[in-house]
Amino acid sequence: MSPVPEGEREGVPAGTPPPRTEQPATHPAKQFHPGWLDRAGDTAFRGLARLGVGPASLLTTTGRRTGQSRRTPVIPVWQEGRLWLVAPYGEVSWVLNARATGQVELRHGRHADSYTIREAQASEAGPILKKYVEVASATRPYFRADRSAPVSAFVTEAHLHPVLELIAIDGGEDLPD
Repeated sequence: MSPVPEGEREGVPAGTPPPRTEQPATHPAKQFHPGWLDRAGDTAFRGLARLGVGPASLLTTTGRRTGQSRRTPVIPVWQEGRLWLVAPYGEVSWVLNARATGQVELRHGRHADSYTIREAQASEAGPILKKYVEVASATRPYFRADRSAPVSAFVTEAHLHPVLELIAIDGGEDLPD
């Protein structure tokens, strides 16, 4: 048997690239870059949330730099009697603001409550992400796992989509399903 020439691997033709090793994903499957149509849709979505129509609610956070109120339409998810928020586009401003203050307000129609937040671990976030993809169909392109994927696929990409549990502050009630 002749020695393998330098730069070649045994049994592999010269010029064949080395095998790729799978790297963990660092960004959602698709990056969110809002255009004019997205902004118009957000405005309509925000209006529906204010009226209490559909699954949308209006999330209010306090800006971590400005201290001003910031309102964002969101779709909360109920899972096993607990209320969750999912950030399908990754660590966007509302997530950073909620983490900074540890508190948010959620409004659906005229009903509003204040909550503290707790960030879910990947194993806990997987089932919530799977349910979110089923409920919020417009965000599916931002997930690598599709709605028929097992929960383990969502656990794998949980680090890309923050999941926050909303815990009602004393005197507050959870929003209805």
